[in-house]
Amino acid sequence: MIEKLYNLKKMQTDQKLMQKGQIVSKIGHIDDEIMFTENKINTTSVQKFGAISDFSILQMHKNTMAHHIQELEKQKAVLNKELDILVKEIIELQKQSEQYKYILQEQKEEEFRKILLSEEEASNEYIQSKYITG
Repeated sequence: MIEKLYNLKKMQTDQKLMQKGQIVSKIGHIDDEIMFTENKINTTSVQKFGAISDFSILQMHKNTMAHHIQELEKQKAVLNKELDILVKEIIELQKQSEQYKYILQEQKEEEFRKILLSEEEASNEYIQSKYITG
């Protein structure tokens, strides 16, 4: 039973680690998109002698990209919160897994001690029977 619980906790930990990897990947993707958008804001321009409306369109475009960056930052903040919660869950699962592992190890050592004790009793009985018959 303890071994099943240990395996369950270990499997849950592995699943949480995979989720963590996915979230970290999403955060990296958002960081890349933010960097790309900021670069577009800094490099977007109009023709030197263009119409005045070009400048207002450029400003609207830059404002739209700045708004997009704000939205990405919000998504990143949400993902970072999820990541923090996930890390805490992983730590708790690892603690539980270690507890079950310790219990399993103790059970195995106890079984080993019982086997050694029974072998010692059997050898003592054998030696006593040799002395009695000898």
